[in-house]
Amino acid sequence: MFPRDFAWGAGTAAYQIEGGWQADGKGPSIWDTFCHESGNVFGEQNGDVAGNSYELWEKDLECIQLLGLTHYRLSLSWARLLPDGTTRHVNQKGVQYYNKVIDDLLACNVSPTVTLYHFDLPQALQDQGGWKSPGIAALFDNYAKFCFQTFGDRVKLWITINEPHVCAKLGHEDGLHAPGLKEKGTAAYLVGHNMLRAHATAWHSYSSVYRPEQKGAVSLALNSDWLEPSQQGCKEDVAATERDLAFTLGWFAWPVFVTGDYPEIMRSAIDAQSRKLGHSGASRLPRFSNDDPTILGTADFFALNYYTSRKVKSGGGCGQTLCMKSDRDAEEVLDSSWPICGASWLAVAPDGLRKLLKYIKDTFKNPAVYVTENGFSQVGLLQIEDVQRCEFYKETIMEMATAIQEDGVDVRGYFAWSLMDNFEWADGYSVRFGLFHVDFSDSKRSRTIYRSGREYARIISKYKSGQSK
Repeated sequence: MFPRDFAWGAGTAAYQIEGGWQADGKGPSIWDTFCHESGNVFGEQNGDVAGNSYELWEKDLECIQLLGLTHYRLSLSWARLLPDGTTRHVNQKGVQYYNKVIDDLLACNVSPTVTLYHFDLPQALQDQGGWKSPGIAALFDNYAKFCFQTFGDRVKLWITINEPHVCAKLGHEDGLHAPGLKEKGTAAYLVGHNMLRAHATAWHSYSSVYRPEQKGAVSLALNSDWLEPSQQGCKEDVAATERDLAFTLGWFAWPVFVTGDYPEIMRSAIDAQSRKLGHSGASRLPRFSNDDPTILGTADFFALNYYTSRKVKSGGGCGQTLCMKSDRDAEEVLDSSWPICGASWLAVAPDGLRKLLKYIKDTFKNPAVYVTENGFSQVGLLQIEDVQRCEFYKETIMEMATAIQEDGVDVRGYFAWSLMDNFEWADGYSVRFGLFHVDFSDSKRSRTIYRSGREYARIISKYKSGQSK
């Protein structure tokens, strides 16, 4: 049901698991700053220690081996490698840490999939304007080239930026993520624009300088729910769904995979709302200039983070306020048949993954796809025997197999989120996604496999051995 070289993985991110926030010369990131300000995170929690993977990497490696993973997705902490965000000062302790992680993985026949940026911008660069500054693209490119030069001889799958949509909207429109800005209707579009410029610049650097020898592949990880009209026969709902998809997946996928520019439906909606509210001047959605790198074609595969689905109705804007919600003019609702797992936003809809994969094939020129995140959360009472999550993984992987076999989608790999319970951003430690439970009350941060971890290991073993049932 899956190719023999299919990538079976799990993922983590540096700030969510490493801890060691001041250890061995690491500089502060925007998430260090955000968490240390009161009122931003559930229970005033932070990632200062988290799972303490900086000191307990060998324990993580044992978990990876127990699952039988072929691939492990990790992110590099920009501030651990380059404390001020620039190559003027390289933190060799950080380099040594990631060299050990990568070398240990390869020694266990596990391929590292490395994300350069997973939400944790060095605070020194935020102080200079962060992702709102046009100069951030060159700074990111320098960081990326440093990583390609330092680790690229052993890394074959690279992701430049994880979920630019989340970084832009939650961090700069809604203020729910670091750096906590609420500049509605403007900053998120600018941030997304600069992230695309940064990604494309780094992709071109890899392609021209490093690819001939290293022979790796580079993309960016895009998150998207599956969206479908609340009423299939309602023209307004159908149009709202198209608009919603353009403002989420299309925002970044359209420039990279289709035209080199934003979806016209997105720009038209933003400009129409600007006219309606009397916003004068240039479009709030920036335009690429001749000085920018070519955006089209800057992905060697499609990296998809999928968690849930929504039905879409027309409307749902925020009145006369300039904001992304008004620009989008679409309301997302839950289907009552979808169970909710843990986090209130996470409706369980495994078939949405198959539908989204088919949409990606049809819309974005049938790319090779890696599902780089997908998971099921727990909140409240701890359940090591997490039967529901076991069923979720079985159903989701079957839907992915159907997408490959019946829809002809070129899916190359699947990464469960996440290897272990971790710091889940604004939710702190109240939400658990791990295949391994981490006891955050224990100074040793003990790891215990969930039943779902055993189930995922069984699935991996079955398909790695070539069984079809």
